Amino acid sequence: MKTTKILGTVLLLVGLYTGYLGMQKVNNNSAEIKALGVELDVSNENGKQEGFIYLGIGAVLVFGGAYLTGKK
Repeated sequence: MKTTKILGTVLLLVGLYTGYLGMQKVNNNSAEIKALGVELDVSNENGKQEGFIYLGIGAVLVFGGAYLTGKK
């Protein structure tokens, strides 16, 4: 197995894990409260932004890993 395929596989796995962490971070920092017909948004914007950054980094790593794995 070539080094590029091994590196591509590692990048794919790390990218998927980073994307998973980003999704968890976005979900954990989003909350809405409904009381007496009123909706209150009590989400943490900085945490959500950090989660979206993780998602972006994960996507770049997955695409890079797919490129290296598919490269001949």
